[in-house]
Amino acid sequence: MVMEDRDEEEEHLNLSLAIVTDPNGENSRKRKRKLLNVCNPLNPSLEGYFEGKIFKLLQVREEMLKLDHKRSKGLAENGKGLHLIHSLLIIATSVDKYNMNSALENLIQLYPTVSLMGDSVQRVVAHFADGLFARILTPKSPFYDMVMKEPSTEQQFLAFTSLYRVSPYYQFAHFTANQVIIEAFEKDQETNNNRALHVIDFNVSYGFQWPSLIQSLSQSGKRVSLRLTGYGRSLEELQETEARLVSFAKGFCNLVFEFQGLLRSSSKLIINQREKKNETVAVNLVFHLSNFMEMSETLKSVHSLKPSIVILVEQEGNPRVRNFLSRFMESLHYFAAMFDSLDDCLPQESTERLSIERNHLGKEIKVMINSENLDEENKGTWKNMMERHGFGGMKLSSKCLIQAKLLLKVRTHNYCPLPCEGENINGGFRVFQRDEGKALSLGWQDRCLLTASAWQCV
Repeated sequence: MVMEDRDEEEEHLNLSLAIVTDPNGENSRKRKRKLLNVCNPLNPSLEGYFEGKIFKLLQVREEMLKLDHKRSKGLAENGKGLHLIHSLLIIATSVDKYNMNSALENLIQLYPTVSLMGDSVQRVVAHFADGLFARILTPKSPFYDMVMKEPSTEQQFLAFTSLYRVSPYYQFAHFTANQVIIEAFEKDQETNNNRALHVIDFNVSYGFQWPSLIQSLSQSGKRVSLRLTGYGRSLEELQETEARLVSFAKGFCNLVFEFQGLLRSSSKLIINQREKKNETVAVNLVFHLSNFMEMSETLKSVHSLKPSIVILVEQEGNPRVRNFLSRFMESLHYFAAMFDSLDDCLPQESTERLSIERNHLGKEIKVMINSENLDEENKGTWKNMMERHGFGGMKLSSKCLIQAKLLLKVRTHNYCPLPCEGENINGGFRVFQRDEGKALSLGWQDRCLLTASAWQCV
């Protein structure tokens, strides 16, 4: 995306959002229920009226999903960035106001102008359009599951693996968190931690974060005990993660490794996890995306453990406000930067890029648009919440910053046409310190993607 276009689009978006957002907050729930009952396409009294438009929309969507390179290169002028973003905003506003007739009409016009094989704006708008279409249909529609179709477990794993390999996104989060854990472990050796480390990971996912920690711990040459408690989405995922990590750890003779996998639904049990004395306890809140109410309960349990260190990595596009349009806009800015950054990592024709966007980023977009934030109010930032629960921020060491900059140099790619200036190495990726050195962020151009911070009990 050309920088001048980006600035123009962002100014337009901010202006439009100021116009469409209700200055007095959300409409009353009573009015929304009434509008939903009247305007929902599935309302039996209006079924015939909307049926034709929905089927037309399904047809143009099907054409959009075809991976046709010739079509993506031949899109008309209205397939350009500013027009697409403007159209998407009109649709989101119509959906927010339950004006489904306008939303359907504009979606019918939007789908032919976007492509999963087009430029970064066309691609991200295509996925946001799908999310809005699903929100219009609601889960009661027979077509909802088709639009919201989940990629298979294998597809999700391959997409995650590809993004991990080609982009510094996840590696920045994991390497920064691991560096903080190692420093806390080394500091505790001065007060005798028996060279034992217990990490509690609330989002162990596929376990990709931990091989580098295992390798780093083993380099001292002394015997080290590492116990990892990981929370996952399913038993199958936890079993595969355990097998992968145990196999890797066997290659280091001076490391005693133990893995305990728990389902996320059992996260309240962490209060019983500190079974051994004189060990360094580190809590890993990396991509543990949760609403404030659930996070509050988690932090109460974490604080009771009195861990040596708590690592928090927050995704900047994780919506923290209840208003739909505000959440939509925040996420659109974030994912636009993510899609744009992939052009630096992979060529536009890459099937690997398509997999990442379809089966990982696209899935996140649809979930965001079709989920409701259950918080009754905006309770501020994660920083505010950490401090309210008895945690104080720590200044990150210079090693964290040096390591992050080195990572970007290693991840250099040649597909981005943007020149590198100053700290903006690796195309548009950059790292920078925040909060007086207590946080480290990864950004793409002028947009922050991730922020890592370290906390202690106070």
